[in-house]
Amino acid sequence: MSGTPLEIAFDFAKAILALFIVVDPFGDIPIFISLTEKMAIGEKRRVFRTATLVGLVLLLVFSFTGQQIFTLFGISLFAFEIAGGILLLIIAIRILFSGSLHENTESPESLGAVPIAMPLLVGPGAITTTILNLQFYGVALAAGAAVIVVFLTWIILRFIDPIYRVLGKTGSLVIARVVALLIAAIATQYILTGVTHYLALIH
Repeated sequence: MSGTPLEIAFDFAKAILALFIVVDPFGDIPIFISLTEKMAIGEKRRVFRTATLVGLVLLLVFSFTGQQIFTLFGISLFAFEIAGGILLLIIAIRILFSGSLHENTESPESLGAVPIAMPLLVGPGAITTTILNLQFYGVALAAGAAVIVVFLTWIILRFIDPIYRVLGKTGSLVIARVVALLIAAIATQYILTGVTHYLALIH
């Protein structure tokens, strides 16, 4: 990390903005509502606390290790994109048929880790952005950006209940089905992006 304090601050702001846009907690609010609409307030808080903690750990790990993790396990970023897409597609199908992903036997911690923390909050896009922040701005700024974005996400998640009260049960059920289609579209895009990158690489 080099440059004047103003340049460092500007780079830090760019790193935060890029990661926040990709994580997109505002855009995921309908998804979070549909995933947790059958839960009590205490359970929701446990879900979102777990999601932000897991998300922070994941982003910090990639901030400090970057591409080395993929190299260690022999995994390409393209394969990760495809795997994330398949997981999201399964989630979308479950929501379309049941109206919710949550099951009585599923713990809030489990739901918070998968799929909320990964791949919804920390998916291929967020991981890629974190690795790019590491390469462009250095470890300190990449890790700092991850901490701030996760903190902002946690604040947003804390205010989901008032949004749910405005929508009501019927509105949430309708949104759950619509959002499931959006999740399926995002999943398909992840898969297509991974396949496209892989085909471009081998050619």
